[in-house]
Amino acid sequence: MSFSRWWTETTAALGDHLPLPLAALLLLLAAGLVALGWYHYPAWVPRHLPRLRLPRLRRHRGTGPVTAGPAAPAPDAAPPDGAGALADRLAAQGRYAEAVRERLRGMFGELAARRVVEQRPGMTVAELTSAATARRPPVGPPLAAAAGIFSDLWYAQHPAAAEHDHRMRELAAELHLVLTAPAPQGGERA
Repeated sequence: MSFSRWWTETTAALGDHLPLPLAALLLLLAAGLVALGWYHYPAWVPRHLPRLRLPRLRRHRGTGPVTAGPAAPAPDAAPPDGAGALADRLAAQGRYAEAVRERLRGMFGELAARRVVEQRPGMTVAELTSAATARRPPVGPPLAAAAGIFSDLWYAQHPAAAEHDHRMRELAAELHLVLTAPAPQGGERA
């Protein structure tokens, strides 16, 4: 028996016993009850019954907004290597997208430590980049390139490769050179 024939016969048999508007109302009521049960599950299941254990999504440390650590190096010190060391370990494991994220965190951490930007929780990469560029324009090109790589990997979900991590390493070094170079006298604020 085909599905369409089964559906036609079932609907006709149901129509013989119940008015069709009442059957539709009962069907909607049942769907609403199922939806409520699904929404509140497993709160309504008694404790003595076994509960269905749904697999939890793995959350990697720091998948939220990019934030930096509290380290504050001296103005001529090397960039903070906490994010760099973690990025190196992630890249060695082939987790290039996460390594790119950690390198970007290190870059923003150095900017915050040198008081180029003031980070607030929830700031996006674009907001941090524009704030840093407005405060110190020479940091704009390496930050814009780093933000572009980060956005391609994390928002556009392009596959990450070792070249991305290598390029982020170069951009972090370039940013460090810009930040340690003496600021030119004139219209630029330090």
